Amino acid sequence: MRLLITGGAGFVGSRLALAFRRDFPECEIVVLDNLRRRGAEVNLPLFQRHGIQFFHGDIRCEADLMDLPGNFDLFIEASAEPSVHAGTDGSPAYVLQTNLVGTINCLELARKRCGGMVFLSTSRVYSIAPLREIVLDEAPTRFEIAQAQTLPGVSPKGIAESFPVDQPRSLYGATKLASELLIQEYAASLGLNAVINRCGVLAGPGQFGKVDQGVFTLWVANHHFGRPLRYTGFGGEGKQVRDLLHPEDLYDLIRLEHANIEALSGTTFNAGGGREVSTSLQELTTLCQEATGREIPLGTDLTTASVDIPLYVSDSSKVQARLGWQPQRSVKDIVGGIAAWLRENEDALRPLFAP
Repeated sequence: MRLLITGGAGFVGSRLALAFRRDFPECEIVVLDNLRRRGAEVNLPLFQRHGIQFFHGDIRCEADLMDLPGNFDLFIEASAEPSVHAGTDGSPAYVLQTNLVGTINCLELARKRCGGMVFLSTSRVYSIAPLREIVLDEAPTRFEIAQAQTLPGVSPKGIAESFPVDQPRSLYGATKLASELLIQEYAASLGLNAVINRCGVLAGPGQFGKVDQGVFTLWVANHHFGRPLRYTGFGGEGKQVRDLLHPEDLYDLIRLEHANIEALSGTTFNAGGGREVSTSLQELTTLCQEATGREIPLGTDLTTASVDIPLYVSDSSKVQARLGWQPQRSVKDIVGGIAAWLRENEDALRPLFAP
């Protein structure tokens, strides 16, 4: 088998590449990345040791894709400008060029030279205003979805694929939703075998988290290195909730999708941890204290960003029904794995997390 992963030196792409190498020693794995995000370069020696071919290129440049050698059995499109704040404080050019024009270039490569494509989209395609209108109950350590709701696609299990996407959702979310629509058209009109996964928050060892993307890894890292944090928005108590997904659970899903790619082509799935693998920032703080043995100063900022939401939990019932998939790694597993990675690589990681 020949596998291509774009955005392959990033957190998710690199973990998927290493998982495929572990389970398929004979697989020819090619990754392409522009190395724009700090920390991606750390994965290059890993690729070399594991016989993974790395190409320095950018999906915004069609030639960089078309110059890749040969055809591919599976193409995992994991490249993106992943910040929900992208383009809001200046020019939106990079997020638009990468997440939308880049998708067009990837689709052309997939149409001509790939047997199947798995596209990693995001829960951020769902509109912000409806997400803020979800009726919530306030528990001691978190917000919870109330039983009675007026919006479609929401229940105590989480947000389903039928939740509204017809209002603004951020430039990042808009580019990913537009990409989804194009992929569906390529599948329906041009015969491309493609599946879309709307991922919840991906987190785990190997992620170089920042406030705007990868905040859960950053939360563990700041506890490990003794750096302060603060709860922001929605009352400033850290009760906002997200579900988490470990890359190994995503890998398990992609394996199932690849095995059924023709039957699933054109399908969009939510892929997240759900209520069972979710946490509030307040609960995460407790887990970080347990995993690192450290407490750090925690401040409060009542300012709520325009793109922020109090809760997102994936309802992945659709993919569970179709493929029998559900996440196996808990929030505690994820936090513990990140803490162990930080301990084992402290000297190398300190400049990235505690400069």
